[in-house]
Amino acid sequence: MTSSAASLVRRKLPIGIQTFREIREEGYYYVDKTAYAWRLVSEGKYYFLSRPRRFGKSLFLDTLAELFAGNEPLFRGLFVHDRWDWNVRYPVVRLSFAEGRLEQRTELDRRIRSLLTHNAQALGVEVPLDEEITEIFIRLIEGAHARYGERVVVLVDEYDKPILDNLTMPEVARAMREGLRNLYSVIKGQDAHVRFAFLTGVSKFSKVSIFSGLNNLRDITVSAAYSAICGYTEADLDTIFAPELEGLDRDQIRHWYNGYNWLGEAVYNPFDLLLLFQERAFRPYWFETGTPTFLIDLLKARRFFTPQLERLYATEELLSAFDVDTMAPEALLWQTGYLTFHGQRRIGARIEYELGYPNLEVAYSLNDALLKGLMGDPSLAEQVTLSAYEALVRADTTLLRHHLERLYASIPHDWYRKNPITHYEGYWASVFYSHLAALGLELIAEDVTNHGCIDLTVKLPERIYLFEFKVVPDEPEGQALAQLLAKGYAEKYRGGGLPVHLVGIEFSKRARNVVAVDAVTG
Repeated sequence: MTSSAASLVRRKLPIGIQTFREIREEGYYYVDKTAYAWRLVSEGKYYFLSRPRRFGKSLFLDTLAELFAGNEPLFRGLFVHDRWDWNVRYPVVRLSFAEGRLEQRTELDRRIRSLLTHNAQALGVEVPLDEEITEIFIRLIEGAHARYGERVVVLVDEYDKPILDNLTMPEVARAMREGLRNLYSVIKGQDAHVRFAFLTGVSKFSKVSIFSGLNNLRDITVSAAYSAICGYTEADLDTIFAPELEGLDRDQIRHWYNGYNWLGEAVYNPFDLLLLFQERAFRPYWFETGTPTFLIDLLKARRFFTPQLERLYATEELLSAFDVDTMAPEALLWQTGYLTFHGQRRIGARIEYELGYPNLEVAYSLNDALLKGLMGDPSLAEQVTLSAYEALVRADTTLLRHHLERLYASIPHDWYRKNPITHYEGYWASVFYSHLAALGLELIAEDVTNHGCIDLTVKLPERIYLFEFKVVPDEPEGQALAQLLAKGYAEKYRGGGLPVHLVGIEFSKRARNVVAVDAVTG
């Protein structure tokens, strides 16, 4: 559909709708993803895809189910329609762990039995309900193949949710992992009876831990050709959703919500855009659907230096080693969608990825949550953050120092005493960085110049700040500002027409507060 044609048709917004049939029959907007379905079916048989929550995985899975079931009317006008053999209908087995929370292995086993029973009834296949789960699954697949004369399609949605829901209880999580591993191992053993299998989830558990019996899966998570298999592209906005763009700043839409990338074309989270089009206001819609409490606790426990979130590096091995007992913060941040790929490079036989925030929504929302976790009191964190912007806009060093003193003084004494995170030097800079990022300001951590790295650069429309941090035993020493001046860091930004402010901040270990805020205008 061309942009001009799309502008003539305004449709219903499919907010929260994951059913392909409903979207097609009820006149909702639909972004055609069937070219990806056609490519998957044409190129292979067993696939795995990891994407963050609310990215459209369930809808794509439902699209595959309708395609293999041969429901031709639903696909008229779509890419795959004239390429598919509608005379062949395949039996489809669908397993979804998206609904509810399972807290015991026995609950998982009951859920699996219920899912297999439901599929057997829908397909008209007799299965031995009193047998082991693996035997029931085997008989279901073999029986469906025999009844329909076509091999079976197996689709698994949220394959990992029973594990993720119990990560704070490792013993339970491990039990869930074993139960799911037994279930998925059946698929490979039934190769002669399986036409196609597609498994999706949020996390990318190591193949050894959960797919050891299904090691022939093709993982398309970071395949450039499938980067946009879920989500909306820039072209989708300018064509399919053209009727919704009137009155909205196109650059702001991009700045707030675009940027999720899996080494190919960048995409928007569908949930964000659909809510934006409905509410006509910029807000962190996706982030608000689930506060990452477990992630915040993990970052605190690992003493994660929050300015690293701007740009950090991780190897392919690190990102693929995710498991109940080995959760690197980088892997968890990436898999949950709070960091995304900004690039990659090969170092000998290793691949190293550059990770960073996808967009403004994630940068400011995640840091807001981090700040509240670092300070130990969400309400105080909210109060002390709001005055920072005024001090920076006015270039008032005295006000900035008072603000910072209040910021650190507001952290309860018990928080220092009971939390070892406050004993490491990076904690001070982490609090400072996150509270600026929580304002949605443009920040550059470890800003590279030809003389070295600036700790933090803050860009405002009317001025630029260069910050250097030092932790001193007790009294101020003037080292922070001296380093900014000695390294000539301001040279990078001179000539841009904006005043450049150099600010050295020194923290006292003993006083647990700011003891110096020195500034000059470069």
